Amino acid sequence: MPKLTKRSVEALPIRETDYFAFDDAMPGFGVRVLPSGKKSYLVQYRAGGRTRRVALGMHGTVTVEQARQHGRDLLGRVARGENPAEEIAKHHAEPTIANLGERFYTEHVVKRCKPRTQNEYRRALDIFIKPALGSFKIGDVTRADISKLHASRSDIPYQANRTLGVLSKMFNLAEEWGLRPDGSNPCRHVKKYPERRKERYLTSEELARLKAVLAECEADGSESPHVSAAFWLLLTTGRRLGEIQTLKWSYIVGGYMVSGVLAP
Repeated sequence: MPKLTKRSVEALPIRETDYFAFDDAMPGFGVRVLPSGKKSYLVQYRAGGRTRRVALGMHGTVTVEQARQHGRDLLGRVARGENPAEEIAKHHAEPTIANLGERFYTEHVVKRCKPRTQNEYRRALDIFIKPALGSFKIGDVTRADISKLHASRSDIPYQANRTLGVLSKMFNLAEEWGLRPDGSNPCRHVKKYPERRKERYLTSEELARLKAVLAECEADGSESPHVSAAFWLLLTTGRRLGEIQTLKWSYIVGGYMVSGVLAP
């Protein structure tokens, strides 16, 4: 047909099956008309003995001239020996950050981390990483994308830094698995936020609730008695967790914990 214009494309009739109308002024450039009435621009060419097509956008979303220019650029690449359709297909098949996250969790976290750490990784993936980057192709993520996500959690520095750490490990493994070039981790040079440790004492109400929960766990057996005992000792002695975990009966003399024996 003659050169495609906005008016000529809109005048194309709707048929029971889809069909193509090609532009006489630019070979390979055309429009596909669907039975639904939708019309989409495309370029068509041959490569490797096969007919290839690349979509350029829906009529109404892009103009005829925008589609024509895009098609001209693609056909220029074809003339240089490239195959845009094949490159686009490979890009679509490339795994996403969501895919990487699941592989990271099943092949690394589950096999190497304790249950509590697994839960922390799962939370970071599901709440922070997937919603922000899940649809991105692994090879497309840039430092700017990581910085944006990190900055979005600046009100919670600890969480922002933990999320950055998870992402950094994910991209290190992506390199090991051949999903990104070596040395391309986009988390590099993204600086962590300063973290200020906060020390706060439990209120009497909070302490009462904690004691009630510990007593309930002991009664129904939902938690190991050793864990409950460790909590009681932490509450009543003020010792560090590591000290309680390594406590020996020899440290108890006459019903009292000997002062200084747990010192580092």
